[in-house]
Amino acid sequence: MGTVFQVPWTRIGTEARVWPHDGLNVLHQAGFECAAMALTDESVSLDAPELQECERLAIFMGTEGEGLQARTIRGCDKTIRIPMAHGVDSLNVARRARWHFGSFAPCSQ
Repeated sequence: MGTVFQVPWTRIGTEARVWPHDGLNVLHQAGFECAAMALTDESVSLDAPELQECERLAIFMGTEGEGLQARTIRGCDKTIRIPMAHGVDSLNVARRARWHFGSFAPCSQ
């Protein structure tokens, strides 16, 4: 299983009325900055220094086809994009998660 259990994750609520408003409020009150993996004009690159400086960062990823709901993106503090070659702007969620978690994981030898 590798190190999969070293990455903290959670699911917030199972009812549509809880998400995104209540869920984002819980995270903000716990001191998290919330970031949506989404392509917007304001998206920052995954390797942006401002992301590396976040002490507590909650990252939201949607499906490859539909992505995140617009209301989830609007409720986040920022949006993140993965720097890609030749203008390609799509990765499936498993590859995005691997890329993203790998970029934030501390290096150890």
